[in-house]
Amino acid sequence: MNLKLDENLPERLVGVLARLGHDVDTVRREGLAGEADEHVWQAAQSARRFLITQDLDFSDLRRFTTQTHCGVLLVRRRRPGRDALLYHVRNAFASEDVTKWSNRLVVLTERKLRMFPMSSS
Repeated sequence: MNLKLDENLPERLVGVLARLGHDVDTVRREGLAGEADEHVWQAAQSARRFLITQDLDFSDLRRFTTQTHCGVLLVRRRRPGRDALLYHVRNAFASEDVTKWSNRLVVLTERKLRMFPMSSS
C-alpha cells in the first residue's frame, strides 16, 4: 500500500511500515510540514497515497471527500506516547486486511478499528 504519514506522526513509523511491505512517504520529507490540511490532502491524493494522521480535521467528510481518493487512517489515542502509537499502528497494519481501507475513513482507537465510506455515493 502507498502511504503518506502526516507531520504529527513519528518518523520511526516509516521503517515500521516499510518492513511490512508498504511504500511510505511523509509530509515532512515532501516539504509540506505546516501546510494547510487541504494542501496535504491534495498532495496525498495526487500521489495516490493513503494518509495516516492524528489530525481530527481529516475526519470531516464534508471537507475531505472526492470522487476518487485513497482514504485516511485517523489514529486516536487517549494516552500519549510514541512507542505505544508505533506499536498500535504496526499491529493494525500487521493484523488487518488493509486493502479494505481504500476510499474510507478508518478510525483506529486503543480499543477498536472502525471504517466509514468517504463518499456519499
